[in-house]
Order: sequence, then structure tokens, then C-alpha cells
Amino acid sequence: SLRGDGLEAHYVGRGDAGGVLAVAARLGPGVALLDLDLGRDEQGHRLDGGELVRPLIDAAWKVIILSGSSDRVGIGAALDGGALAWVPKNAPLPTLLAAVRAAQDGRPVVGAERRDQLIALSRRVTAERDALTTKLERLSQREREVLALMAEGRRAQAVAEHFVGSLATVRTQIRAVLAKPEVSSQLE
Repeated sequence: SLRGDGLEAHYVGRGDAGGVLAVAARLGPGVALLDLDLGRDEQGHRLDGGELVRPLIDAAWKVIILSGSSDRVGIGAALDGGALAWVPKNAPLPTLLAAVRAAQDGRPVVGAERRDQLIALSRRVTAERDALTTKLERLSQREREVLALMAEGRRAQAVAEHFVGSLATVRTQIRAVLAKPEVSSQLE
């Protein structure tokens, strides 16, 4: 469709993050339409297109996220990384063409307010995740195992039976699981 509208377009298949960067290096700067979901690599690991935003920008590319993803945090992270805009895959072709032409001409591709909202959301959620990760890193290996069993809905007695330990020991571990991440109840 892009070629039919007079734009030079090249396609790199899913599951080939290295291929995206190789094609970008071969072609030279332009506008990259980048999906956040690039499928899986040969080992089955999910490939996040958002991780390619910075390398493409460093190679002087203008990046527009063209994705079916509704992950506003991921979209905000890609925008925070330097992508110009997000265009949903189900957007009409004229919308996509307008975004590409705006990027080519150096004009704004998306309103600053919407862009800033997505970036702020991404930063806030990332900070919350980082804070939670820091708190959870305080747990010992056994406390993490206890937490996992609690997350499955097991009560203290069932956890004690699982580890073939005393109920008193498990209750001490549960108190640590609550105290270290700074929560006040097992439900929390």
C-alpha cells in the first residue's frame, strides 16, 4: 500500500530484530514503521520492537510505532525512547500515510499532549514496577517460594506441609513476606 502511494517501502519479517537493523543500515535513514510485537526469536523469546527504537534513532531513522498492541505502557516507552508517534494497525491507510509524510517533512506526527500522557504513564508504571522489584529482591529464596505458594491461594498449614516444616516457621516466613515488600495483608 505504501509503494502504491509513491513511497519507498521495505519489509522485514517477524522474528527478525537483527534483520530490521541490518536493512536500516543498508538503506540509510528514513521513516521506520515498527511493530512492538516482532514475534519470537529462534529460542522462543519474545522480541520487543520497542527495544529497536533507540538503535534506529541513533542511526538517524524517524520511528513510528505501527502496532496492533494496545499496551499503552509499551507504547509510551517507545515514545519515551524517541519514537515520533503510534499509529494503530487498524487505522485507515490515509492516517498512516499522513503520519509518514509528516515524519518525512519534519512536522509533528502526533499531538504533544497525547504523546506526553503516554510517556508519563510509561514512566509512572516503570517506576512502580522498579519499586516493587526492589522490595521483592529483599526476600530470601525460601520467602519467595512461600510467596509463590501463597499466591496460589495456599494457607499457612498447606505451605508448612509442602515444605515439611513447622507451622510456626512458616508463619514467621509469612510475616517476613509481608514486612519486606511493605504490605499489610496477605491479600495485598
